[in-house]
Amino acid sequence: MTRVGFQFKIKEDAIEDYKTHHKSVWPEMLESLKKHGWNNYSLFLRGDGLLFGYFETPGTFQEALDGMNTEEINRRWQSLMAPFFESDDLTPPDQLIIKLEEVFHTD
Repeated sequence: MTRVGFQFKIKEDAIEDYKTHHKSVWPEMLESLKKHGWNNYSLFLRGDGLLFGYFETPGTFQEALDGMNTEEINRRWQSLMAPFFESDDLTPPDQLIIKLEEVFHTD
């Protein structure tokens, strides 16, 4: 099991809309996440828009990303979420993820 932590930035004026969308994530999106190993997936948001995500996957982080990239529902979700992220507007949100190095873990 690989534990993955990552971060990216939500535009401050889009935080409330971003949170609203995550209160009702599409069931097909949730099914795709589970199918591609995004287990125990959580998002944490700081007041300035810094977002920290965590999930556990049986494979690698790249395998989990690649699996989601095969799903049409993911392309639709990423397109919907794109306006909320601080980016160059050309990079899909799931490619803005900055993977963090795990430096400590306890069971």
